[in-house]
Amino acid sequence: MPLVSGPDPKPGDLIEFFRGVYQHWGIYVGNGYVVHLTDQDGWSSLSSAFGGTAVVRKDRLEDVAQGWYYKVNNKYDQKRRPYPPNKVVREALAKVGEKMSYSVTSANCEHFVTDLRYGDSFSDQVDNGKTVVAVGGGIFFAVAAVAAFSSMRNRRQNQ
Repeated sequence: MPLVSGPDPKPGDLIEFFRGVYQHWGIYVGNGYVVHLTDQDGWSSLSSAFGGTAVVRKDRLEDVAQGWYYKVNNKYDQKRRPYPPNKVVREALAKVGEKMSYSVTSANCEHFVTDLRYGDSFSDQVDNGKTVVAVGGGIFFAVAAVAAFSSMRNRRQNQ
């Protein structure tokens, strides 16, 4: 049984599935179903990263959750105006069965659902990951620079 928190989903809602180190996203289309960009088996779009393509599927919400925590997360509604729910659902259902290009950084499952709900493809998950990599790289560079400077200073003192 999946772990769910918050309100029951309504058609057109973004559903965020927590999968440990990443999140998977779908659009709730009603009657217990979500439409999502995923691999052929319907579990994860992340595995599509290796093949460069993914498929749009309509699956039962509980099947997609597979015991993981999920919630309605329309977090972008404060910044962007969503399309009417009937348009979101209609567009999502029209894409079922379609094969699409997949890229972790520019065409992932979150990009897919934000495009359907807001008409613009974006992903906080990717943006946050880029920030972590940039900050981590900056920290690594700073530590390496300090270590190199210390090493040079120690060499000069020993000469």
